[in-house]
Amino acid sequence: MQLSARTRWASRTQFFASGFIFATWGVHIPTVKAQYAISEAELGLAMLAAGVGALLGLTQASRWIGRYGARTTARSCGAIYALLLAGLLVMPGYTALLGVLAAFGVVTSVFDVAINTEAAELELRNGRPLMSGMHGMFSLGGMAGAVTGSAVLAAGMAPQLHLTLVASAMASAIVFAAQRMLPREVTAFAVNNEGFRLPRGALVILGVLAALGLIAEGAIYDWSVLYLKQELGSPQQQAALAYASFSAAMAATRFCGDAMRARLAPAVLLRGSALLAAASMTLVLLTEAPRLALVGFAGVGVGFANVVPILFAASARVPGIEPARGIAAVSAAAYLGFMAGPPVIGFLAEASSLTAALYVVVVFAIGLAASARWADPA
Repeated sequence: MQLSARTRWASRTQFFASGFIFATWGVHIPTVKAQYAISEAELGLAMLAAGVGALLGLTQASRWIGRYGARTTARSCGAIYALLLAGLLVMPGYTALLGVLAAFGVVTSVFDVAINTEAAELELRNGRPLMSGMHGMFSLGGMAGAVTGSAVLAAGMAPQLHLTLVASAMASAIVFAAQRMLPREVTAFAVNNEGFRLPRGALVILGVLAALGLIAEGAIYDWSVLYLKQELGSPQQQAALAYASFSAAMAATRFCGDAMRARLAPAVLLRGSALLAAASMTLVLLTEAPRLALVGFAGVGVGFANVVPILFAASARVPGIEPARGIAAVSAAAYLGFMAGPPVIGFLAEASSLTAALYVVVVFAIGLAASARWADPA
């Protein structure tokens, strides 16, 4: 079935908005830390609250999508996800911040499942790969959000005004784009009411690898800005470019990811990508020059860009497992890893230093390279 361009662009818009919102949160992590006068461990706990909220959302996502459809779920959860940005700096205290971030995690995970369900349906109907491009739009949104955040901070805009403007714009974009999503009654994917399910059997290994990749990726998203500001002494507007360089490189790589996967064996591509990520992150942590660190963050983005597409594709080829079930199981493990990474880094940073804690990214990237053969389980 041929899809209209408006339907495809509606989905791309949702992914772009998700990345933009997430980047805006990443840019203002130092602002939140200063606003509430909290330590790295307390900041890590705040991120863990978002992770716990995301886990709760994952347990309910399939039920909500099954009951209301991907379009309605994406519209409501996406709008709330955007609007919660405006509340990050105006909570009466740290405990209230934890509550807001927990809610942030719930709607983030459900919105993510809804738009990925829509993207998978579009790919099925289109008859050719679309998913890498959709995730490229997330990375592009992340780059745009980080660059915008850097620009407004350099211009002296008040952080609260920036968050409010982004919240309003992204909520409007999500609601508008949702009107062009597929109606619930024509969705071919059966969404069950069993809720969250952990991977089993051969999928466990792929799930662990996906979690390793996303723990490392999540660490970059949430800690790269603070790293440049705190460890290398960069002004916040320059530090925000850490997220931008990482997201821009990841977006560019994802947009050509399908062509790369067509030319290289999965294990070869995963091994090379992971080793590039490890080498680039080592450069970031060893250099004292912020500009060279930005180059390193870009290299990390290139390295991690294809990890999720490779492992998701592998999960669809596990013998005896339906492709949709394999992708869903590995996706759940990957998402848990993505949410677990930031608080793990926070606690390690409190015990040692942020620089030492971020070596977790190097270790996990090397682990991915060493386990690359599992990228072709058939």
